[in-house]
Amino acid sequence: MKFHQGLLIALLPIALAGCETLGGGEENNASVVDRNEGGTPSQGVGADGGASARGAEGGSTFQGHPLDNPDALLSRRIVYFDYDSYSIREGDRAVIQAHAEYMAANGQASIVLEGHSDERGSREYNIALGEKRAKSVYQLLSFQGSTGGQMTTVSYGEEQPAEIGHSEQSWQENRRVEIVYKTR
Repeated sequence: MKFHQGLLIALLPIALAGCETLGGGEENNASVVDRNEGGTPSQGVGADGGASARGAEGGSTFQGHPLDNPDALLSRRIVYFDYDSYSIREGDRAVIQAHAEYMAANGQASIVLEGHSDERGSREYNIALGEKRAKSVYQLLSFQGSTGGQMTTVSYGEEQPAEIGHSEQSWQENRRVEIVYKTR
């Protein structure tokens, strides 16, 4: 029971951040706010692409493009999937939301969603599964603020493995969608 309470408390800031809407006012254009492991604000992204990040004490700052901040959700660009599935895991939804908010605030940004599968199954099946995975990320990004003109999908099936091998560890690394920024 304590685990569930702790999980709820940890996820509350993410849920509240998801309730923010993007509008036309100046205040709302500072849109993307993600949370680090401690639940404190770690990054703000303006419509101009500028960024600042604060550590837990607020002393250190990240100077640079928000996509380059290694401590932010935007630095995560791979979504993993279970075997024979194209359902997005709950843990990856915050990552997708951060990318959707970034893209909504930065209309010039464009991405390619590259779908992949492990080696099990026929080549044709794995191409189709990679496409379904890419499209499921596409749909969630669209639902959360990205526009269709900013995104394209491609499936590589089993053809570009992240890890060579015939074990569950290798297969897990290969069941993925990579979010590749073409323009920032």
